[in-house]
Amino acid sequence: MESTINGIHHITAIAGDAKRNFDFYTRILGLRMVKKTVNFDDPNTYHFYYGDKEGTPGTILTFFPWGNQIPAGRRGTRQVTEIGYSVPEGSLDFWLKRFDDNHVTYNKVSEKFGEQYLTFLDPDGLKFELTVSKTADKRTPYETKEVTAENATRGFHHITITSNKIEETAKILTDIFGYRLVEQHVNRFRFVTDAVETAAIVDLVEAPGERAGHVAGGSVHHVAFRVANDDILMQFRKKVVEAGHQITDKIDRNYFYSLYFREPGGVLFEIASDNPGFATDETVEELGSGLMLPPQYEPRRSQIEKVLPRLV
Repeated sequence: MESTINGIHHITAIAGDAKRNFDFYTRILGLRMVKKTVNFDDPNTYHFYYGDKEGTPGTILTFFPWGNQIPAGRRGTRQVTEIGYSVPEGSLDFWLKRFDDNHVTYNKVSEKFGEQYLTFLDPDGLKFELTVSKTADKRTPYETKEVTAENATRGFHHITITSNKIEETAKILTDIFGYRLVEQHVNRFRFVTDAVETAAIVDLVEAPGERAGHVAGGSVHHVAFRVANDDILMQFRKKVVEAGHQITDKIDRNYFYSLYFREPGGVLFEIASDNPGFATDETVEELGSGLMLPPQYEPRRSQIEKVLPRLV
């Protein structure tokens, strides 16, 4: 199996109210709740995974909803500042009306790199773009009664990282991850991996005078890049170490194996494996239906269930 970074695996962000987050992503955006579990370090906080029907890497958006006590974050440098979803051609009018009907903050449709996109904010202020890709996205979408296949998101299109200087971040992408620079417009640089057709784009925006952002509510906590298995994961650990960067040991996250390191521009990067996948403690049909606890917290299930907010 080829030892490549296969685009984006998942993106993890911070939210406030858990029920508000659940309602927004499952009802308004029409994503599937793929896994309902808890934070490994704080079992009294949910960890939500949203994605497509099967929980395919490249579609997975995860949240730590830490409640209304979490302060609002601030977008700036040293952050992932935008999350791009791929949507079908002709779907933006549907989303404009849906955002109007549900009082979602959005901007007018714009264009960059020859692709139309619609910017919107989630209830915590997390910034998204719905992008109509130049090439048709053939991924099978998850459908709901209100968000059907002709309009539904297909998974990630891109992420945007904002930095004071992009040179060292670009080196991580090109020299270690195998991306290449394909386009530039003013201070936005588009990097793409040829290993996959989707969830393959990272935009770097260089903003020398902008102050650093603050990661809190409505902010991306980290972005995870995808490898096929945990053997390849460890090959990339060696590459990161040889490039002079500190990186964690392999961590078992139940549904994938992970490594974490902070890239020179300040963003927390994760490398995550496809194995073993989300259909390990639930079948594909059951995904997201139960509260799935890490083994170390199973003896405390009744106590944890009393503390976690009700979603229905």
